[in-house]
Amino acid sequence: MLIPFEDKQIYVECHGEGAPIVVLNGIMMSTPSWKPFIPALSAQNTLILLDLLDQGQSSRMAEAYDITIQADVVKCVLDALKIDSTSLVGISYGASVAMNFALKYPRHVDKMVLFNCVPYTSPWLADIGKSWQLARVSPEAYYHATIPIIYSTDFYNQNLNWMSARKDFLTQHVFNNQDFLDAMDRLIDSAATHDVRDGLENIVAKTLIVGGNEDYLTPLPQQKYIYERIPGAKLVIIEGCGHAAMYEQPDVFTSLPVGFINCVSTVL
Repeated sequence: MLIPFEDKQIYVECHGEGAPIVVLNGIMMSTPSWKPFIPALSAQNTLILLDLLDQGQSSRMAEAYDITIQADVVKCVLDALKIDSTSLVGISYGASVAMNFALKYPRHVDKMVLFNCVPYTSPWLADIGKSWQLARVSPEAYYHATIPIIYSTDFYNQNLNWMSARKDFLTQHVFNNQDFLDAMDRLIDSAATHDVRDGLENIVAKTLIVGGNEDYLTPLPQQKYIYERIPGAKLVIIEGCGHAAMYEQPDVFTSLPVGFINCVSTVL
């Protein structure tokens, strides 16, 4: 379905029944990215998938914007679906959006699961984003600038056939699309505006933070920084995993949000 947001349209899918879970995409992702995970994530819950602005089937922006507008997109979707409170699962860029949402609309989020999150976009991470933008010279250059760093070394080296198929698909169908690349440039610029360091202690949602010990893009100390500052937060470290837990360890990836969000607290 398409939900109006200001003069734009936001693409949304709903699957299953039960307490709502909203999944917020990583920067290069869109709703089809979650197709293999829909059965597990919707077995007990209403799973809400959406493309943020400049992603997938949602509207493209014509100008630069702050990442906080994506939090407003999420609120607009909840209002349209008549959902007062939800759990959020955010991946990388989506985790940044989730934290901004939790600060701007605290009463509308119950629990959060944040994968590969950062408290702000450091100059180092911003320069990696710049390297992605400069790699637009060819689809192959874009692939090599953006994709290998996402995975742990062992996973990449042990799955070369899978990686080769990914390269073929991305270079032939995605990284040669100028509309996609323009949108990525704007998403990267919006990510550079992310900074919730001064607000982390004010987040009231129950929060689980997940990091991979071989995440080279958003290193584990960034997740530990957030964990130490959100009151009552929990931290899970996935050993031998890079920035893309959904691909490297899909069973672990799906079990963490489902378990945390649906867990009934027990007082011992």
